[in-house]
Amino acid sequence: MTSNLPRYSLLFAAALIAGASFWIGDKQIAHGAAAIAWKGSGVALLALWAALNARSRDGWQIALVLALGAIGDVLLELSRDAGAAAFLAGHIVAAALYWRHRRTVQSASQTTLAVLLLMGTPFIAFLLPADRAAAPLFAIYALGLGAMAGSAWASSFPRYRVGLGAAMFAASDLLIFAKLGPLATSPLPGWLIWPLYFAGQALIAWGAVTTILRWKADDDLHHRL
Repeated sequence: MTSNLPRYSLLFAAALIAGASFWIGDKQIAHGAAAIAWKGSGVALLALWAALNARSRDGWQIALVLALGAIGDVLLELSRDAGAAAFLAGHIVAAALYWRHRRTVQSASQTTLAVLLLMGTPFIAFLLPADRAAAPLFAIYALGLGAMAGSAWASSFPRYRVGLGAAMFAASDLLIFAKLGPLATSPLPGWLIWPLYFAGQALIAWGAVTTILRWKADDDLHHRL
């Protein structure tokens, strides 16, 4: 019988510890290979946990999304463009997964919020950077980010895990853009960017993996009946 409960819970706990400890220790460690590996370890462990629990195309797809996030975490320390490309690829893969499992019926208010995430994210991203020449590129990236967040909110995945996690991810990236503009001298981005991002990824991982396992168990039961 296929279980609808995720396995390797200690690995998920290790991912949470890695992500939380990086936020706490980031300002106290010297920048270098060890710090970059530490930064990437949290989401990398989430990706490994998701892969070990994968039983279907959907399961492998969310594992790929998280793996691309971990790659983006590392590459951002080496090249902003390369890191953004990895994250954008993850957003596209995630949006395809969420859209494939979109809700057939939802309220007007929920539809409106999904559209706001889709359209508002690139619009705000375009307005934020002080370097106006870079604004169109920020908006292009944020269009993928908004598609990921909007489709997550409109999907059949749990809104207050996957949908909320995707919205937190989007908010984290918008704070990065704000740090290059109106919040350049504010400590707020430094306090919030990582916890919003990592907590968002953890919520996405937990919500998506547990839901996909439940769907797989239900499907297996249906085929046995």
